[in-house]
Formats: sequence, C-alpha cells, structure tokens
Amino acid sequence: MPAKSFPAYPRKPHKSGHARIKLDGRNHWFGPHGSAESIEKYEALKLEWLARQDGTGAKLTVDELCLLYMAHAESYYVKPDGTPTNEAATIRGALRFAIRLFGTTRVREFGPKRLRDVQQAMIKAGLVRGTINRHIDRIRRMFRWGVAQECVPVAIHQALATVSGLRRGRSEAGESEPVRPVSDALVEETLEHVTAVVKAMVHFQRLTGCRPGEVCIVRPRDVERSGDVWWYTPESHKTQHHGRERRIAVGPKAQAILAPYLLRAADTYCFSAAESAKQAREARHAKRKTPLNQGNRPGKVHTPNPKRPPRARFTVASYRRAIRSACADAAGLIRPNRPKDTNDANAMKEYHQTLKEYNAALRLVSWHPHQLRHTAATEIRRRFGLEAAQVTLGHTEASVTQIYAERDMSLAARVMGEVG
Repeated sequence: MPAKSFPAYPRKPHKSGHARIKLDGRNHWFGPHGSAESIEKYEALKLEWLARQDGTGAKLTVDELCLLYMAHAESYYVKPDGTPTNEAATIRGALRFAIRLFGTTRVREFGPKRLRDVQQAMIKAGLVRGTINRHIDRIRRMFRWGVAQECVPVAIHQALATVSGLRRGRSEAGESEPVRPVSDALVEETLEHVTAVVKAMVHFQRLTGCRPGEVCIVRPRDVERSGDVWWYTPESHKTQHHGRERRIAVGPKAQAILAPYLLRAADTYCFSAAESAKQAREARHAKRKTPLNQGNRPGKVHTPNPKRPPRARFTVASYRRAIRSACADAAGLIRPNRPKDTNDANAMKEYHQTLKEYNAALRLVSWHPHQLRHTAATEIRRRFGLEAAQVTLGHTEASVTQIYAERDMSLAARVMGEVG
C-alpha cells in the first residue's frame, strides 16, 4: 500500500552507520547518517515523491516547499571556493513570514491574497519598504523554482506575479535611511577609543575604499608588492560568484599602515581579533588604579573554554561592534547591565526601557564601517571624477557608484553665489 506521508529523516543511523528509510515497501539508502550527501539525497527523494502525489504537488504544503527550497538554496548560493553567501540566510528570513502565517496551507491554495497577507505581516514587523519588496521577490522565486521541479502548478506562480511591490509613499512601510559618508573628524574622535589593530583597519579601509569584509581578510600572500602601488586581491569578495575579479590598489599612505602587519606568515590574517583583544586587556591594565598586591592579577581570572574565543581574524560583525562600542565610549554612553535575577519582572522591564534609550542615543552618534567606503568614494569622485570612483570601488556600472559617491555640491554653491 502506498505511504500516506513521507517518512522523516531517521533520528538514528542503521547499524551499518548509514541513513535508511522504508517507503512503499522498499528500503532507500542515503549514505552516512547525518552527512550533507545523505540529507541531499533524502530531500531529492522526498521532492520526487511529493510531485507524484495526485498530480503536481497536490499535497505539498508551504512548509514542505520552504524546506525543499532551503535545501536547494544552501547548496546553490555558494562562492566558487564553497563558502556560502549571505543569500541563503536572507531567504530564510523572508520565508519565516510565509511559514508563520500559512505553513500548513497547501501550495495549490497559496494565491495572491495570501501573498499580500505576508506582505502586510512584514509591514507590521517594522521592515522597510525595500526589504519587503526584496523578500516578496524571494518568495516568488521559491514558487518559480517549485514550478521547475514540477511540484508547483504553473498557474500559482503566474498568479503570484500579479502582486506588485510597495511604492514609495503609497504604503504604511517605512523607508530606509540612505547610507551617508562619515566625516573624518568624527572618525578620528572615535579612534581614540579603539585598539591599534582596529585603528589600522579603519585607516586602511578609508584610504583604499574597500568593503568591510575585504579589510577583514587581508593576508600577506594576497598583496602584490612589486611596484610603487601595491595590489591587494582578496581571497573572497562580494561578486566572486559572478566570475568577477577584484583588485584593490594600495597607495603609499595605505602601504605605511599595512606594512607592519605583513611581517607574519603568508597565510596569516593581518588584522587579528585575538591580537586586538590582547591590546584591549593591556590598555585596561594600564589604567588600573588598584595596586598589584590587591585584587586580581592579569590572567588570573579567565574562562578556560570560552564559548566565543577571539578569532584569528575579524568578521564584518565583530569589526562593526568594535566601532559601535568605541562610538559609545566617545559619547560617554554606558550600556545598562542585565539584572542578575531575570525572573524579576520589574527589574527586567526597567532594564529593557533603559536599553531602548541607550540604543536610541547611540544611533545618533554612531557610524559603521560601510560609511568609510562612501566617504572614500565621495572624495575620489570629487577629485578625479565618477569613472575613477567606479574603478576604485570595483563597480561594473557607474550608476551603482553614484549611490556610494555623493555629488560635490561646492560647484553648485559657487555658481549660485555668483548668479543667484
């Protein structure tokens, strides 16, 4: 008798160590239990089985389609070296709205009205208009993929295509704030509160206009130092999966900053998070007022196996957090401490209110690493033109560069000062 539902992936391996399920009276083997290969084979068989049930995807639910599509996305959205991109995680964030509202709904019953309900849920969640439109496109892309796999009727995807994106000023969705350049004066004020490693990263990024992710992965082997201008080729970059090459010119000022960090093994990352953490500890020790014969000595109090030990390099997130923390220190803001008794409702309510006020105050005075790229682009465009900014930032189209490089309005001000 044919199975009424598809068996779940086995929780325990067969005595052979492989994953096995029994379906329609037959044993199906997928390889070593828990391996990526076995899970992929299991999902492929599940997709094939679901597509056979009473026509194209008649019993397939939105939940099941999302699981199948995520398995595809995690293997598809990777760079040539196998490193996953951020797209799979972003897709997961978009699909959670559809799963929360219509996870048990059959795919055949998911039409334009339900997609608009998902759109409204995103608005209520506080997402900005641009993010909502991109998330809706990702959900439609999932259904289009399902059509190609013959588990979603073509008519469903065609119907979903009729849902238009949100227009500026014609919906309740908010607008995202454009990323503005950060002034060099504010940057230097902030850098008084960071370690030497983070300061070098900020200066290097400001001078070269590279992305935050690119400054985090500089290695000596990636920097060609044969000419007057050095060339840095990142091991990985944003558009690598499109087959594009990324080379970053490093001038004399940036060379002087980078040179001390090149005196290490060729495969070692220049800007080490562990080294920065050590510098932070030494700075705190230098400010110590308690005599050494009192209190704790350096290295005495430590966690033997910390959950998040300092890494060999910074990530974009840890780089951003280091700057955000320095902005708070420069502004004299102190983050509130979480109450020890988390069961105390009043204490937790007061903590969350204080934390909300702290974050609101910090947003007014903080900046993030990506703004350094905008600052560099604006200066290069002002001094050398749009094409120079385009090639320096590594954009294939000048229209993209114009988003990064703001127009220099000094010429317009001078013209109107004389004419107007």
